Amino acid sequence: MARTTPSSGSIPSPAFASGPGSAASAPDPDSASAPVEYLLRLADSPLVLSHRLSEWCGHGPVLEEDLALANIALDLLGQARLLYQHAATLEGEGASEDRYAYFRGVSGYRNFTMLELPNSGVASAGAADGDYAFTIVRNALYSAWAIELWQRLSDSTDPQLAAIAAKSLKEARYHFEHAADWLVRFGDGTEESHRRAQRALDALVPYSNEWFVADAVDRDAAATGVGADCEAMRDPWLARLQPVVDEATLRWPAESAFLSTGKQGLHSEHLDYLLTEMQSVARAHPEASW
Repeated sequence: MARTTPSSGSIPSPAFASGPGSAASAPDPDSASAPVEYLLRLADSPLVLSHRLSEWCGHGPVLEEDLALANIALDLLGQARLLYQHAATLEGEGASEDRYAYFRGVSGYRNFTMLELPNSGVASAGAADGDYAFTIVRNALYSAWAIELWQRLSDSTDPQLAAIAAKSLKEARYHFEHAADWLVRFGDGTEESHRRAQRALDALVPYSNEWFVADAVDRDAAATGVGADCEAMRDPWLARLQPVVDEATLRWPAESAFLSTGKQGLHSEHLDYLLTEMQSVARAHPEASW
């Protein structure tokens, strides 16, 4: 992400009190601009996941996977940048992609909680060694969801968001193909690889509940045709994943009432550590230009 020269001080957290109706309308009555807070929600998740995937660089199980995950991370970073740039254009007043990424604190981020969890797993307490099965399962779950999201947003009444979605959809399909292939290898491989994949699936699936529970931001964006109906995405998401899980000889976890709250700005402790690392240079030199 290119560093620009931000003005002094920190960017405030998104002004959720202003409500989703604050987005400006385009002159075309059939098009509209997405609320900034909705765009930030869309952007934060791929940014955070891209950072987690970048942590595998130099540590992948084989060289090919080192490169594959780095490329997926770059795709996700590119998606986040486009969304931040669109949000900054709408917000104006000195907003920029760098200020969104580097000068918001934990409570200002709206990414899904699953994506901030350490690569070592939910119960690892952030151990240094990553669990590749955990990363693959998370990528499979998220990319399957992203396909459903970008398909719907390709028809958004916000033309810029629709264009971003059309580009991102192609990337999400590749990301899912890659994760699905590895999920089958893990699940239908050795006893140990199967155990790790099942453990990751059991731990991560409950975190996906957050993706399909709409709040006011989601409902307002969907009602205007700008956003997607997230509640309608669950069944096709499951339909996309189930054949892969079956081929991997894995068991889909039982329903859970657990509901994480990342998109409301309430996160696990892991996001604080992630942002501290990601934002360290920008915050140490807030007036720098590169």
